[in-house]
Amino acid sequence: MSVSMKKRSVKFSSLKPIANGAGAGSIRRESTPSDPSDPNSPLIEIDSTDPAYKDWIDGDKDEKDFAVAPDGTPVPTEYEKKKQNFVVRTIWTLVMIAGFFFVLFMGHLYIVAVVTAVQIITFKEVIALSSVPAKEKNMHFTKALNWYFLVTTIYYLYGESIIYYFKHIVVVDAFLLPMASHHRFISFMLYMIGFVFFVGSLRRGHYRFQFTQFAWTHMALYLVVVQAHFTINNIFEGLIWFFLPASMVITNDIWAYICGISFGRTQLIKLSPKKTVEGFVGAWVCTMIYGLIATRILAQHSYFTCPVRNLGANIWTGLECTPNPVFLQHTYTLPLPLQPLLGDTFTGAPIYFHVLLMATFASLIAPFGGFFASGLKRTFKIKDFGDTIPGHGGITDRMDCQFIMGFFSNLYYQSFIATNQAVTVGGVLQSVIGNLTPKEQVEVVLGLQKYLAGQGIVSAEIVNCWLEAIKKDAI
Repeated sequence: MSVSMKKRSVKFSSLKPIANGAGAGSIRRESTPSDPSDPNSPLIEIDSTDPAYKDWIDGDKDEKDFAVAPDGTPVPTEYEKKKQNFVVRTIWTLVMIAGFFFVLFMGHLYIVAVVTAVQIITFKEVIALSSVPAKEKNMHFTKALNWYFLVTTIYYLYGESIIYYFKHIVVVDAFLLPMASHHRFISFMLYMIGFVFFVGSLRRGHYRFQFTQFAWTHMALYLVVVQAHFTINNIFEGLIWFFLPASMVITNDIWAYICGISFGRTQLIKLSPKKTVEGFVGAWVCTMIYGLIATRILAQHSYFTCPVRNLGANIWTGLECTPNPVFLQHTYTLPLPLQPLLGDTFTGAPIYFHVLLMATFASLIAPFGGFFASGLKRTFKIKDFGDTIPGHGGITDRMDCQFIMGFFSNLYYQSFIATNQAVTVGGVLQSVIGNLTPKEQVEVVLGLQKYLAGQGIVSAEIVNCWLEAIKKDAI
């Protein structure tokens, strides 16, 4: 039985008639690269008398409808795989967005916990790139030292942040005060313990591997943990300095894709062939517009603009503080050439100018963190850093631009926005407790109480009761 293949001039190069044997008169199709079945599986036979086959020949059916396994069960084609991946990716994107806002409203402590989890998972994914299981089996300290250095670095960095932002709590606690006073020395000695163990674990024939692991671990600590530390500092300075940079990176990524597929013609960088100059510039403009709109909304809520000094705060309890001058309206004199067109003066809050600069960094510089990650993946010939997030790859694949953006945002805030308070409650307490004897500390408190009583802020009876208590303790 012969089968004509000339109908509608459609060619099926992968279909071959079976001339002899029990299958004579039928059509067989060889497995193709898009077929996920075993390459060594037998050829799939299709009955030429099947009505579905005739519809296929007539052009009513697409070839992908015949992607079946030898046992007759359907196998997803390349098109179906992409469609399924898009659905999974979209679902998990919505889940991450919903989770992000949920944590954002729960309070600063929960956000810090999420950032900590992200940096630990990212560190794990980056360290895994240089893993050589066959060699690690013979060196028991390799992985253990990686995690030890991570814990030591987190202890040092988080300790610095806690001492700086919550010294009013730390310096009055009998246990925390000595830990805070000697924090840097303790951190250094913890690191040296790990260093000594590393040197002691060196083995002949494995020097290159061990020193490579040592260098790779420290690179990961700097690129991941240290930069994430500045992101946590942004949280303590006010959620707007955490939310805006993070959301601008996400917005820029979305608009770079939309502008790229809509107007993209010129390749931006060979490392990422799909990136275009048109998408790059278009995303910059859209990110600045988003930054202005988001700032207009967030600046109206003290929960986002106030620094946190109480980790129990959340969206429902809110925060109260004296607004940073950057959020207040100021009047500026315009340059003379612009005055005929726009008037003599312009009134606005400085925050909008700062946001435009931060949006520029998020659009023009931060993406190179992603290009760096792409080059790293190409070096190790991998598609993703992991599979932590279905449809998205690993955490590192989503955070490659966020860390550098958080680092920049904190440095920019400290350089141009933060208000320098020469005297703070925590600073005064730290000076009194750290530099004065107990007797002198009592004199300071007594003098302060007398002043407050004289101003009518506290009752004179409180001062007298306190004096009586001191006399009894002295006796």
